[in-house]
Amino acid sequence: MYCFQCEETSRGTACTARGVCGKTGETAALQDLLLFVVRGMAVFGEALAREGHEDRSHDAFVRRALFATITNVGWDDARFVALVEEALARRDALRARGAAAPGGERAFWDPDALPEAAIWHGPVDAFAAQGERVGVLATTDETVRSLRELLVLGVKGIAAYAEHAAHLGAVDPAVDAFLQRALAATTRVVPVEALIALVMQTGERAVAAMALLDRAHTETYGTPTATQVSVAAGTRPGILVSGHDLRDLFELLEQTQDSGIDVYTHGEMLPAHAYPAFRRYPHLVANYGGSWGQQTTEFEAFNGPILLTTNCLLPPPPGSTYLDRLFTTDVVSYPGAGVVADRAPGGVKDFSAVIARARQCQPPTPLETGFVTTGFAHHQILAVADQVVAALKAGSVTRFVVMAGCDGRHKARDYYTQVAATLPRDAIILTAGCAKYRYNKLDLGTVGGLPRLLDAGQCNDSYSLALVALTLKEALGLDDINDLPISYDIAWYEQKAVAVLLALLHLGVKGIRLGPTLPAFLSPAVLSLLVERFGLKPIGAVDEDVAAMMAGA
Repeated sequence: MYCFQCEETSRGTACTARGVCGKTGETAALQDLLLFVVRGMAVFGEALAREGHEDRSHDAFVRRALFATITNVGWDDARFVALVEEALARRDALRARGAAAPGGERAFWDPDALPEAAIWHGPVDAFAAQGERVGVLATTDETVRSLRELLVLGVKGIAAYAEHAAHLGAVDPAVDAFLQRALAATTRVVPVEALIALVMQTGERAVAAMALLDRAHTETYGTPTATQVSVAAGTRPGILVSGHDLRDLFELLEQTQDSGIDVYTHGEMLPAHAYPAFRRYPHLVANYGGSWGQQTTEFEAFNGPILLTTNCLLPPPPGSTYLDRLFTTDVVSYPGAGVVADRAPGGVKDFSAVIARARQCQPPTPLETGFVTTGFAHHQILAVADQVVAALKAGSVTRFVVMAGCDGRHKARDYYTQVAATLPRDAIILTAGCAKYRYNKLDLGTVGGLPRLLDAGQCNDSYSLALVALTLKEALGLDDINDLPISYDIAWYEQKAVAVLLALLHLGVKGIRLGPTLPAFLSPAVLSLLVERFGLKPIGAVDEDVAAMMAGA
């Protein structure tokens, strides 16, 4: 095992025996093998497309396979074995398509020079050993390995966003084609500068994927508006929905109308409350708890069933009682948890088992009272753009600080709470993602008629913050996005945050602070490159960072 794709990675280097997340070596090996075979699929898919025989019938599988390997998504080895077997069959079908075309497969590729990922076969009992052999360390050159992993991890994040959009019927073939091209590039020798160019293109495609998802959300559920959301527990049995997938939540709300059961959001589902379509359901009563890192105690206290729609699932700890109340769906898996099957084409998911379990449960244990505010996506902020510009010009607002990204369990993440509390009253925080839970319950007040904390929504809504910055640049007559009074203090945890970081770099943002630690997959040479070209820097002491940000440094 050698896994360093998340911020929790052991000793800041890599998990080599068991993941800090709880992932076993066998699970890690199966994930590595799945990625290996999907790269082989990409070799054939890219070649077919290049010669005018494009086959998009495997795009959905590739997105799902990549999504399944993101941190805290898949824990069930049997599910990974099935995915590897399906990937092998799909890869061989792509090769057969080339063989059946005029001129045979030599018209597309040299069958004697195919990479191992395109030709390997083995029985199920060889899967884990092969996965260990073809993992991260199979690339021996440290700089090339780092660039490949930066590319692959960004691609995983894009695949997750594109998969969410696909659930709502929105697909961008250019995004899927890029995933294929990027994965194929990792199977051959590519010059370092060409790899760097691909990494930068990953940022461009990340912007496209987030824009696609933004349109899918708003066209389906309406434009989000600023909304106060209760964090109190009700007195009826409830279902807690965590993850990111809004369609799952919507279908569950439809099926629980007039049932006497309340529905609560958790973690990254909080922004659902800001969409008009969700506010039509009075039994969507509150947001329960905080970010994913606190779930083991919060799921225990909730008492009712929990539905995990995407990543951010932690293994239930020994002695916990909620495994028999835990349900997973789509790419999420955990041995012993209930499974909500995928929807049939044109259909909806059947949540009857989740609803039946809720009827057997007690109401949630109260954790807190009060409200939090969400819904400041780009539509809402741009609706008050004149007010924002006036506040800047009058000097009542002097700085925006983008504190977007992921939360996590690292104690150093208290840094973000302290920064929020320390920033002067003329600074406004722009946030998106579950990093907000470090400070969204602080009383930060208002300035210039605006809340000092503007929550754009989920991690994918970091796209909204980029749009706001670009619009402000035009409104203030500036030539460079870096001339704006905006500083970036980003928290990262997993691979979607990598996609967000690359998106910001693609948009030309410089001077980003990244924490609580720098990614272990950045080699010294690659880190130096990012520092030199983009001014990427680690977080430091709170008072020093706040002073520097307010000074524009």
